[in-house]
Amino acid sequence: MTSSFPAVLTIAGSDPGGGAGIQADLKTFTALGCYGTSVVTALTAQNTKGVQAVHPVPSSFVDEQLRSVLDDIDIKAIKTGMLANESVVRTIAHALKSQSSSPSPPPLLVIDPVCVSTSGHTLLEQDDESLNTLVRDLLPLATVITPNIAEAALLLKYKKQTDTPKKNEEEDAPRSITSIEDMLRVARELCALFGSRSQAVLLKGGHMAHGQTRLEDVQEVVVAVAAAGQQVYKVEIEGELVLPDDANMEVLFHAAAQDPASASMRDVPVVVDVLCEREEQQQGGGGGRGGVEENVRFTLFVRPYLDSNSTHGTGCTLSAALACALARGDTVVEAVKFATTYTHYGIATAFPVGHGHGPLNHMHSILPRMVQRPTPNDPYPLVRMLIRSNADIWKQYVEHDFVRQLGQGTLSRDRFVHFIKQDYLYLKYYARANGLLAAKSSAYADFVAAADMVLAIAKESKMHVAFSAQWGVDLAELECTPESPACTAYGAYIMDVGLQGDAASLIMALAACLIGYGQVGLWLQCEAKKQQPQSWVKLEDNPYRTWIEDYSGEGYQSAVKIGIERIEALAVHDPPSPKTIEHWKMIWERCTRLEKGFWDMAMNLS
Repeated sequence: MTSSFPAVLTIAGSDPGGGAGIQADLKTFTALGCYGTSVVTALTAQNTKGVQAVHPVPSSFVDEQLRSVLDDIDIKAIKTGMLANESVVRTIAHALKSQSSSPSPPPLLVIDPVCVSTSGHTLLEQDDESLNTLVRDLLPLATVITPNIAEAALLLKYKKQTDTPKKNEEEDAPRSITSIEDMLRVARELCALFGSRSQAVLLKGGHMAHGQTRLEDVQEVVVAVAAAGQQVYKVEIEGELVLPDDANMEVLFHAAAQDPASASMRDVPVVVDVLCEREEQQQGGGGGRGGVEENVRFTLFVRPYLDSNSTHGTGCTLSAALACALARGDTVVEAVKFATTYTHYGIATAFPVGHGHGPLNHMHSILPRMVQRPTPNDPYPLVRMLIRSNADIWKQYVEHDFVRQLGQGTLSRDRFVHFIKQDYLYLKYYARANGLLAAKSSAYADFVAAADMVLAIAKESKMHVAFSAQWGVDLAELECTPESPACTAYGAYIMDVGLQGDAASLIMALAACLIGYGQVGLWLQCEAKKQQPQSWVKLEDNPYRTWIEDYSGEGYQSAVKIGIERIEALAVHDPPSPKTIEHWKMIWERCTRLEKGFWDMAMNLS
């Protein structure tokens, strides 16, 4: 088996409904480009409404299956799911321990400690022998264990009861896990209690809060941990689908919000998974345990909460995707990031199956889509990708000194007038480019869209004329102003893209200006709404207030939304190849740099 298609093994029960168990695992393996193998531990009668019956496979036959696969195929990673009973758990642990003595590296192991199904059916006999064998013999072999909230509480309760006899009845109850702080505590305790230094614990938070947790709650936890000075806590937030306040993407939330006034990244309901990894640090002077101090590192994986009934097999799918990523050579953090994102989109793009809790869409990644289809939680994935592809330049453009001084009302008159004159001239290029876009189009709807944009630019030019007049610049002066090199370079570039490329390339060339000015206007408005003294934007008596309100206003923002949706339609209707995506990113970056250069031109009076 080549490294391009690593072999991955699932050891789990069978789900005839196809949503969970080895069926879900094998679908995931295939969708993610891995060769799937399986060992069946139990036959079940189940569907989307629940588990009706379980028939465990004899442990001797589980052993036969396992040795048959491992003796022949170079397995890179293994995941376990439903293990049914103590005999099966013991058999698997013994077989995997024997693998560790072989000359070749043992497979990486992901353990999903499945104990009870969502419908309440027992998937692992919860007698002392089963739990003891799981905790004592199997969990220490894991690279990563992936309990949910209930499983984590059960494991922690059992482990502590066996280590320390209970003193009262209250210790019979599982530890309560109702907050992110609780998750950090429990993940750390599990990481410390089980296994070797190489082990990590991924505590899944999908069953906690049910949409009540907000991004603001996560940020408060991060601040509180840092303020407590607990250096062992290294909390990092990952998540392509949740944007921090300084990401300069308010424009996407504004365009997507049903109520634009309520659009706020901090108000997004989120799900949080906590990854706890062990670290070793050298102590000064070589003191204590041979000079090595053991710490842990936390990574918080944050994604939007999905209110969905298509969650059957979520844990199976996540652990299977995690095993695939580890088999490909990803680090644990990289693998978890990949697996949580894959699982999220499996829920977000699921289609109805059955009459209960339906399965995920494991096939969403089979088509070679470089850009995910828009979903309610991520309606503009292509624009998000473009902004992230050159985030540093985008930030320099949006938060330029020219923009900051506009917001403060301290920008010198000569710089603003110079900008207004050059912007008026640039709008002619922008109108010509949109006319060229109409010529490159083949559908009437595209003709209308391009024509509407030209008319909008004509309207904006009149706004420029009226605004310029307030600053003592009449139409004649605007028309006879020589173009600056920055204006000519930008205008010539978008026309060159239009003449050489297709309609999609020209749309990309026009996007940075349209979306960027919308983002600048919203950013200044958002900063202005902050309580003093946090807000540095001063709208009262600001000579540039009209400019700020024009670009943050609904008229311009409506045009931005139309432009964003036109861009997203490119990827939906004709999924771009990797080469096309790179070409679009190059155009976007070049235009973002030219936009920044326009601000530079104004500041330098060049």
